[in-house]
Parts: sequence; structure tokens; C-alpha cells
Amino acid sequence: MGKSGYTPRSAFQAVGASMPESPFSSFDHFSGAFVEGLRGVLQQPGLGAYILVHANAVFDEAILTTLEAPLRQRFEILAAECREALGNGREINGAADDLLVFLKLMAIGFDGVQLNRFRREGPWALQFNHLRSFRPARMATAQVSGIHKSFNPAGFHFNKPFLRREVFWAGSLHGLEVELLYNKFPFVPMHGLLVPERLDREPQFLSHPYHIYIWRLTEVLAETLSGVGFGYNSYGAYASVNHLHFQMFLQQAAMPIADPRWVHNGGPEPYPLECQLFSCPEQAWEWLNQQHLEETSYNLLYQPGCMYAVARRKQGSYQHSPWTAGFGWSEVVGVITTFNQVDFETLEMETVLSEMKRLRLG
Repeated sequence: MGKSGYTPRSAFQAVGASMPESPFSSFDHFSGAFVEGLRGVLQQPGLGAYILVHANAVFDEAILTTLEAPLRQRFEILAAECREALGNGREINGAADDLLVFLKLMAIGFDGVQLNRFRREGPWALQFNHLRSFRPARMATAQVSGIHKSFNPAGFHFNKPFLRREVFWAGSLHGLEVELLYNKFPFVPMHGLLVPERLDREPQFLSHPYHIYIWRLTEVLAETLSGVGFGYNSYGAYASVNHLHFQMFLQQAAMPIADPRWVHNGGPEPYPLECQLFSCPEQAWEWLNQQHLEETSYNLLYQPGCMYAVARRKQGSYQHSPWTAGFGWSEVVGVITTFNQVDFETLEMETVLSEMKRLRLG
């Protein structure tokens, strides 16, 4: 685990009075810094920075209210630059993926992008994520084998220089150097990508020290940040980047997988996937290590004092339904993203249940 090693909880200094400027000192401080950071990203050049801010704004109406005026102004400037370049046969600087997304935005106009919509369908939390539907597929669409793939310096990873403009916070957190980047297309509140020891170029393969680190970090952050948690997609379970990262969020409502109705929480109803709930990090590691030995992909949800774990079929080894782009950690825990308004309005509880069953092993 990198050069830093693991620092016990008593040595944690990134939260609290010793570092009053830390965004982790309170929920209000974090959320305020999150929005102001987006304002800063909006001032960065390029289409990618704009898309990131727009996607975060339409996920949360409060963010859109705060940033709508500068966001609209930036959209008009970038759209005019694109029209001028295309009208004169010039290439537009930037990544092809960003250009595709922005051209879709231009096609429907600034006011054509819908705010995220949310509803419950039985135990499931559904959302219509309009702007995320414009996102091109990355590694998550590929059929894979095994549970580990070496880091590829030539592939997409978090060391790319242009990603530094998407960093929300960087520093020593619970004894490790980390970067917390904004998620470019969020699907949970205050969605970030926590990348520990980025320069060590660890692939998306969870080792014991990093498992213990994220377990303890969740507990420590929960002292000041209500609703904190981390999602994790293993290789083959819709991890979109093969560079070690965890998906941080602050969500006040309980995740559907935490509903007391389910057997793993002591209730009477079986979850549609075999779910393990661990309250001991070492017992959780025994399970994780077994999945590694068997080369079984999995999705995880870390919450303060516990971890939900689901072993599942690998992406590409089954045919998912047209209404979903595939089930990663958020869908596995019951947060279902749709990209089509009709699907969002008509999706039924049993349809989600049936889709989850496609992931079952055996």
C-alpha cells in the first residue's frame, strides 16, 4: 500500500479544530466548499470543465440556483466558439467525448437539459439523469475476465494532467495522500472520486491495507459529515477506470440496501442478490480475499461501522436490459439510474427485481 502506510485513527488530523480550513470539518463546510469549487471549475478552459459543472448543477437544484447565471453565460460563449469553428472548418480543441456531449447540449439548448428527477418504486430509489445519458461509455462496457488487470499508463487514468482542474480537494487524509475529484456525471449527492496515493498507479484491485483505510476513514468522516459513505466497483463490476478509486457521497436518506425489511438486516424479505453485511473489517476482508481467489467481481458499499458486499456476474457475461447502462455499485444497492423519461415514469418494482436477478452467480 504505497509509501505512506496505514495511520491509526488516533493520529487522524484532517478533521476538526486542528485543520479549520478542511472541508471535512462539517456538512455545511463541505457542501459550501463543494459548490464554490464548482464555480472555480467553471472558470477553467475547455468543454470538459463546463460539462462537469453543468452535470453537477442539474443533479441538485440548489446548486443550479447558485450557479445558473455563470453557467448559462459560459454555455453561450462555448457554443458560439463551437459554431464559429465548425462554420470555418476548423477542429475544436478538446477530447472527442467532451465534444460529443457538448454538441448534444447545443442540440437541445441550455434550457432543454432537465433537472434530475427522483421517485421511489417499492424499495428502490429511481432517478432520471438526463445529462448523464449523454456520457460516452468507457471501460465499463467492455467484457472482461478475471478480477485484476495491470495499470495501463496509456489508458484513461487519474494521472492525466487535465484532470487536475477537476480536483475538489487534495492533501493528507487519515494518513494517506489522496485526491478527491468531482464526479463528472454524478448520480449520488456530493459525488466525488477518492483516489488514494494517485501517483502509485494502483489498479482497481482492493488490497487489505486500502480496505482497512477506507473502512476507518468512513468512521472518522462520519463524526463530522452526516450521510457519508463510499461505493466501490471491482474490476469486472462496472468500474469505469482501472485506477484505484472509491466513490464518495453524502446522502441523508438510507440506501435501499439498508432497509430493515431485508434478511441481511434482520428482516423477513430476501434481497434479490446475495448480500453480505459485515460489522467487522477483518471478517469483511476474509470475504473479499475469497472473491479475489475465485476471481469473482463484486460491488461494495462502505458506511460507518459496516460494509455491504455483493458478489455478482461480470459485466459482458450477461445481457442487461435496454433501460439500463448496466448495474454498478449504486444500482446493486438499489439506486437505479434511468436515462429515458418514459422508463423513469413507468419502471416497476418487479422489473428492477428481475434485472437484479440477472447478476446472480451460479
